[in-house]
Formats: sequence, C-alpha cells, structure tokens
Amino acid sequence: MFGKKKIKAAQIDTLIGKNTVVKGDIHYRGGLHIEGKVQGDLIAESNEKTVLIVSEKGCVEGDVKGPVVILNGMIEGNVYSTVTLEMAQHAKVKGNVYYKLLEMEVGAEVNGSLIHQSVQTAKVKEKLSQEEVKGKPSAAGSPNDEVNLTTGNG
Repeated sequence: MFGKKKIKAAQIDTLIGKNTVVKGDIHYRGGLHIEGKVQGDLIAESNEKTVLIVSEKGCVEGDVKGPVVILNGMIEGNVYSTVTLEMAQHAKVKGNVYYKLLEMEVGAEVNGSLIHQSVQTAKVKEKLSQEEVKGKPSAAGSPNDEVNLTTGNG
C-alpha cells in the first residue's frame, strides 16, 4: 500500500528538506514532498496528477488541500483529499479528514472526524470555497458520512 513504487510514480517538483521551516501558505502544482516543517496551508492546483507527500519527520501546521495526499508525518489542521488519501503507519492528523478514497495502515491516527465526500459533495464544497475567496457568503455543505476514529498504539 505504501511501497516505494507509488512514491516513485509521483514526480516530485518541490522538496522541503528536513532542516527547513517554511512560514506561510504554499500553492503547489505537480509533486510536493515535505520532510521539514510548514507553518501554513498547503493548497494544490485542481489537477489529479498533483501529489503531496509528507514524510515521517515532516510536519504541517495548517490545512492540507489536494487531490492525492500521502501522509506518514504530522498534520495539525484539516486534510481535504479529492481523489486519494493514504495514511502510513506514522501518520497523525489533529483535525478533520475529508476524503473520497482512504487507505490507512495500522498505527495511523486521526484525532478528529473522518468525513467521506462523494464526487458531487466535493465539487459543491470546492465551489463554495471559491465563492468565499471571492467575497461571496456561502452555506456549509453537509457531509455524506461522518465517523470519529482514532487508531494506533496508545
């Protein structure tokens, strides 16, 4: 599930190294690999080939939004995945997780809600989010399924 083959298949355009701290939001396209720390939101362009990988030592303090998200590190914020979310053994999320397809290894943790998004629900929420950016008020969309879950060794 989290083999090297999948990571090799993703072209990495940007690497944030283990001794690097980035403060501020990052808008990315293509592959982004986080081994260091990001204090801000990670926002992907709407493209199914866009991939975010957060390694075991990687940490994000902010929301993560992208089609394909592969986690093995820490996220302190909400995670929004419109295609696939993979959570490896050391993945920890302190926030809500919005997903279309979820793969989760034993040991991964979510301290928040797991909220399944259908394709239609995800598109409605994306449109509402874009309207908020443009200054238009929006109504909150309702999720299809909501599950509270924490797994792990302790």
